[in-house]
Amino acid sequence: MTIAATLPAPPHAPRRMEALATLPVFFRLAGRKAIVAGGSEAAAWKAELLAATGAEVHVYAEDLDPAFEAVIATGSLVHHARRWDQAILPGAAVAICDAATEAEAKAFADAARAAGVPVNVIDRPAFCDFQFGSIVNRSPVVVAISTDGAAPILGQAIRRRIETLLPPALAGWAELARAMRDRIAATLAAGPQRRAFWERFVDRAFGSTPGEDPVDALMADASAVASGTPASQGRVTLVGAGPGDAELLTLKAVRALQSADVILFDDLVSDDVLELARREAKRMLVGKRGGRESCRQEDINATMIALAKAGKHVVRLKGGDPMIFGRAGEEIERLRANGIPVSIVPGITSALAMASSLGVSLTHRDCAQSVRFVTGHSRKGELPKDVDWRAIADPTATTIFYMGGRTAGEIASCLMANGASPATPVVVARAISRPAEKRWTGRLADLAEGMRTIGYDEPVLIGVGKVFNSVVLESAGTRPVPAVAAERLSVPA
Repeated sequence: MTIAATLPAPPHAPRRMEALATLPVFFRLAGRKAIVAGGSEAAAWKAELLAATGAEVHVYAEDLDPAFEAVIATGSLVHHARRWDQAILPGAAVAICDAATEAEAKAFADAARAAGVPVNVIDRPAFCDFQFGSIVNRSPVVVAISTDGAAPILGQAIRRRIETLLPPALAGWAELARAMRDRIAATLAAGPQRRAFWERFVDRAFGSTPGEDPVDALMADASAVASGTPASQGRVTLVGAGPGDAELLTLKAVRALQSADVILFDDLVSDDVLELARREAKRMLVGKRGGRESCRQEDINATMIALAKAGKHVVRLKGGDPMIFGRAGEEIERLRANGIPVSIVPGITSALAMASSLGVSLTHRDCAQSVRFVTGHSRKGELPKDVDWRAIADPTATTIFYMGGRTAGEIASCLMANGASPATPVVVARAISRPAEKRWTGRLADLAEGMRTIGYDEPVLIGVGKVFNSVVLESAGTRPVPAVAAERLSVPA
């Protein structure tokens, strides 16, 4: 005898999977028949996509758009110069149609479903069993994004963001992983050993392209894991974080942040930039700011060396560009002296971000024949003693002073003492590209007063030269004039 009991309903628990608008799946189509009905440009794109998977693509259309020519040239599709009919569908893996009318769309969808073939009618969601998402192709790594037809443009935007995170070299690494999987399984025990190897592999995959004899190097790494040998020596990447706006980072900088084990970052690096780093990376503030308690450069160098020798990928994240007043030269020398591999990812230096923010060309041919970047303080925090002020006072050059906030008055005095006009246009900018960005514009003679207006709590740039004339005039309420006439103007007091 069977006794049925009614059990009380369990309390509501969070679902392991939230509702899905569609099920993301990946079809293997190599060698299988795929049907494309229609000869339009849209149909050509779908045919090319199917052909890229290795499918045997049959196109049914009386006329073909010129876009089909490139696909036909590859020999990867068969063209039937006639309209589709029900007889072509049985045995197909997928069926695509660019229907001219609603009636044709319904007829094609009904015929495909009757034949048991998944169907997609282009731009007619009601007649689609599946959809084509936006694709990031690093085959065999393939990423597809779908918005269930709600916002295709959003899907494309997401694809562009993912493109920035996945280096093209990832395809080669994925092929290596597939080729080596059986060998790794034979070399390493399942569990912690294999996980340790593949974690190291992933770190490599998000770095540079595979070098020469990558299989030998990877198998040596697997042998080291099997014997319990400590991780191989790491590396250091000096990365320019730009002036603060995360959207000004280079793609290579984002990829470095995504592959870092440890990030040593400056005081000037914004939170938005750090948000792009991988979550597992350890973050260490090693900021150096004038007039404040700071990390010593010797300690930063020693930390990078120790971490790299422990097998870590260290990213030294510097505001602006690491090669412009970033102490990168000293760091590179120390790292190389200790046998640590080091690479550099440039960033947008603050002077260029300021020029962009102002809409000013630093080398406008009617105003300046050169541009100079000059430090505003020495190792001791004072104005450098060995500056050629007569050369810097050249009226045909644009000069940008970095870290010159506390020496601004001396800078103005030295320039004027060496021939610069007191009426030379000047711009002082702080927190470039950040929400707190602030500017002062005026004459060289008034620079010290302008610096007091801006304040000393944020790093500043000081731009000196005729290229800034239109900005100064606009701030003074005077209508800007063409730069060619700037030399003949005096900036109002």
